[in-house]
Amino acid sequence: MATVLLVRHGRTTANAAGLLAGRAAGVSLDEIGREQAALTGGRLAVVPLAGVVSSPLERCQQTAQFILDRQAGNPYAPVDPDLTECDYGQWQGRTLSDLETEDLWPVVQSQPSAVTFPGGESMASMQARAVATIRRHDAAFEAEYGQGAVWVAVSHGDIIKSILADALGMHLDLFQRINVGPASVSIVRYGASRPSVYATNTDAGDLSWLTNALHSGDAPVGGGAGQKAP
Repeated sequence: MATVLLVRHGRTTANAAGLLAGRAAGVSLDEIGREQAALTGGRLAVVPLAGVVSSPLERCQQTAQFILDRQAGNPYAPVDPDLTECDYGQWQGRTLSDLETEDLWPVVQSQPSAVTFPGGESMASMQARAVATIRRHDAAFEAEYGQGAVWVAVSHGDIIKSILADALGMHLDLFQRINVGPASVSIVRYGASRPSVYATNTDAGDLSWLTNALHSGDAPVGGGAGQKAP
């Protein structure tokens, strides 16, 4: 299959203020977030991307543009509402310090599969739509560009964590063990028998090795020799 790079948006004004932005409009990258997104765009400049698919929220589209600006070609660049942030319902717009006092908070931490945000979405539904969307785009990119295709999905922290949990074969109740920082890059390849996770939560390092087709067969016993840069 193709290779997907899961990129979280850069830091926002809401992140810096400790607010749960959710799906609120007008939440932009702050100065640090723009620097983070520019760095990620630079890291990915060495990888010819087949496409960059983004959540419709402003902070993700801004991050996606930093990536597109460093691409030599003209990658396919759609917006997909199924990559949007979790619908946090009545939690949206509140401070994290305030939310920590809610009875639901420890359930979010330890049993997210049982959580439905008041007036919003369940975390299980969030994961289901996110994983289905990534797999759908991944199959489409492979069908059009071949198994060596590399593409980017720009989305949100909980969305990417839930996708990684699925790829790692983890129950959703364990997904809080995964960290996904602002503008970080995680790498997943969906093989014929199972997904392979090549990296999580990276914010530095050479990615030129992605220009070589990734191994998609059986896992090498002992770990193998690793990827080679071109």
